Parts: sequence; C-alpha cells; structure tokens
Amino acid sequence: MKIVLASSNPHKVQEINDIVSGSGIEFILPPVGFDPNETGTTFEESSYIKAIEAWKLSKTWTLADDSGLCISALDGKPGIYSARYAETPALRIERVLNEMQEQVNRDAHFSCAMTLINPDGNIEFKYQGICEGFITYAPRGTNGFGYDPIFQLKNSDKTMAELSEAEKNNISHRSIALKKVLEYLNENIISKVR
Repeated sequence: MKIVLASSNPHKVQEINDIVSGSGIEFILPPVGFDPNETGTTFEESSYIKAIEAWKLSKTWTLADDSGLCISALDGKPGIYSARYAETPALRIERVLNEMQEQVNRDAHFSCAMTLINPDGNIEFKYQGICEGFITYAPRGTNGFGYDPIFQLKNSDKTMAELSEAEKNNISHRSIALKKVLEYLNENIISKVR
C-alpha cells in the first residue's frame, strides 16, 4: 500500500519508511505543486492543512504530521513555530538555550500530530504522539536533527542526538504516532484488502 506523505522533505520520507520497514506500506512524496499555507494554530490543525493539501493533488491515501518542541517554562514555545524559531537549526538551538538560561524548570516534550486522509478526502484517523524529556544546558550528540542535541529523554542520560537512528525510531514522538496509524491501517484497512 502506498501513502502520500504530505512533506517536501525527502529525509522525513526516508525516516518514516525506515520506521515502517517490513509493514507492506511505503510512503512517497506528494505530486509537484505541494505548497500548503500553514496557518494552523495547533499541531493538529497544521497536520490537517498539510494532509488535505496533499490529498487535493493526489486523491489517494495521504498522511501528514506536524511536530515540534514544547517547553513548559516558555509557555509551550517554540511549539508550532519550532521550525521557524530562527533561520537555521543552530540558531534555533541557540535561541532556546538563551531563553532557558534563568529557568530551573527544564521540562519539555516533543509532540507529533498525525492526520490520515482517505481517498474520499475525509479524516480516516488522527493521533498525537508525545515524547517527554527536558532541555539540557548545552548541546550533546551529533545524530538526529532540529532540537535533538538539547532534548534529553525522560528516564535517560542521553539526548535524542546521542541515540542511534534505530533507537530514536523506537521511542520518538513521530514513531509513537506512526505506530498508532499503522495499527489502525492494519486492523481496519489492510486486513480488509487481503
């Protein structure tokens, strides 16, 4: 089964295909022209906007996710603005660390909202995956991307960037949400096709 992943990022498509390897599902990039106007005020809204935009181009099964870092002491920021918090990943990390300098409470979580659109253009399933942790005082690790070097996992001494790709794909907010989507597809869609 092929599903359009509402993203123009080949790295994300590869990451998700690695997670679902062996499931019989393959994610592909949307058709040319995918350029959603991300006006959502929540991860769920943004995920839906991307999913429906990709569906309009492909008219087939479409999955979108919207994810970001939410920091308790910063009232949930950067949140939906995680990818736009500064011009580059390094500057985004620098901004967060600067804003967290005086903070004692370093609790944070990664959130990933996924929306699955069926070929009729309706929401088939949605789920939000959460990965708990806290913000470190300095970046650690070279794997991953985004805020991974400053996000230390709850009940772990490692940041996301210190995990192997396989370890991250087992516990990340994206993999938590994706596993729920796969469960839904296997129980409700794929089993009926066989």
